Amino acid sequence: MSKFDEKVELYKKFMDDKNISLNADLLNAVTKGLGPSIYKKDAETVSGTDKKELETVKNNFLIKKLGLSDGPQLDEAIAEVIEKIGKSERNKYRAVVYYMLAEKFNKQSVYGL
Repeated sequence: MSKFDEKVELYKKFMDDKNISLNADLLNAVTKGLGPSIYKKDAETVSGTDKKELETVKNNFLIKKLGLSDGPQLDEAIAEVIEKIGKSERNKYRAVVYYMLAEKFNKQSVYGL
């Protein structure tokens, strides 16, 4: 199993443990889109309490990648995803957060799905 496949399996297990629905093709595409950052401990996760980090998710992923317009609905969606994963959960994997946001906004087409 490649390192990439190991990461995807880790995220699948995490989602299963959190009872988050899974579209394996979308998870693979989102994970692949994150490139080498998934192998760096700090870059692989999202801090749910760091405002700067949450702004980065909003600006770089929701606005630039998914093409959404800025507004309070983006902040609300991020907060909702963080809440569903669990605020006390230390490992909020970026691939899972991005996956959940892409699903929430029905933007699977960005990943060719």
